[in-house]
Amino acid sequence: MRRVLKLAALGAAATLSLSACGQAPDSADSTTSESNADAGDTSGAEQGAEQTEAAGDNKDFKACMVSDSGGFDDQSFNQSGKEGLDTVAADLGIEAVEVESQADTDYTTNVNNLVQQDCNIVIGVGFLLEDAIQAAAEDNPDTNFALIDSAFSDADFQPVEIDNAKPILFNTAEASFLAGYLAAGMSESGTVATFGGLKIPSVSIFMDGFSDGVDKYNEDNGTDVNLLGWDKEAQDGSFSGDFENQSQGQTLTEQFISQGADIIMPVAGPVGLGAAAAASSADGVKLVWVDSDGFVTASEYGDLMLTSVMKQIGAAVETTVTDTVEGGFTNEPYVGTLENEGVGLAPYHDFEGDVPQELTDKIEEYKQQIISGDLVIETPNAPQQ
Repeated sequence: MRRVLKLAALGAAATLSLSACGQAPDSADSTTSESNADAGDTSGAEQGAEQTEAAGDNKDFKACMVSDSGGFDDQSFNQSGKEGLDTVAADLGIEAVEVESQADTDYTTNVNNLVQQDCNIVIGVGFLLEDAIQAAAEDNPDTNFALIDSAFSDADFQPVEIDNAKPILFNTAEASFLAGYLAAGMSESGTVATFGGLKIPSVSIFMDGFSDGVDKYNEDNGTDVNLLGWDKEAQDGSFSGDFENQSQGQTLTEQFISQGADIIMPVAGPVGLGAAAAASSADGVKLVWVDSDGFVTASEYGDLMLTSVMKQIGAAVETTVTDTVEGGFTNEPYVGTLENEGVGLAPYHDFEGDVPQELTDKIEEYKQQIISGDLVIETPNAPQQ
């Protein structure tokens, strides 16, 4: 019930401190090890034996994850979370348990079932699992929890900290700003659009940044590119109503196309596939994907993907689980930003040669300004910096 009320009442995310994300290992390390092995150096074999022994030490550790109703094959954030858990499980030799929710009513049951299975950490994927994760964390102080895309709050929607529960958040407004600037610069019709699944902070934050990017392009170039689907000032716009109904995503996209939109950013998980179906039936319409690189995860529509606003959910999950295995779990929120590479734009892939160099350079310039703090993308839906 509290989550239902929160969907109607939330206007801003909780104020959170930022923490940096660990860097990925240097690929040169593996190359060096292979070269040494080829030369007869036994250090590579010894290192492998040590890793195997370490993995064996972790075999009793159980990391668990619950999807929202979009499921782990959503080609979006649930899938990214699962891939991160699978990767860290293989790397550390731990057990991974993943439970897929079919409906909102499954969340509490699924989370509680994992607690009963003696999971060392239980991760909920998505804002919609906040109530279930928070209640379980408060009732089970000896189990660690993490929640992707939401912080925790009390009955009055005020932010609270829970000693054994970690929020995993992403300031996607920063990368969405760059995507909005790109979309405005690449639109041939002078009209772009966006829509969301549900009106919640982790969705609206994308739309805020996208809107600001379009506005900045117009300011810089004296143009009047029109944005459909979102009014940032009013915090109101177009929503499909859930993250499952692809036909609704198709209908919304068809409406945008009929109004002249030629670049559309769906922020709605699997509903975005409905948008892709509509775009594939229209001439010259492109998509901006979200959460993952749509060129890869929704490859059947790769030729439509101008770029994607990516959240490095997998990497955040890997870091959180690794820290927990090593005894370093904290409830300090992780916030992905452009600076720590927790968010970013995907490559332009098939459109690489179509984006003017001047536009590419300007987007990079603004990226660096955001990283340095010279340009701040304001949104009521993001962690305050």
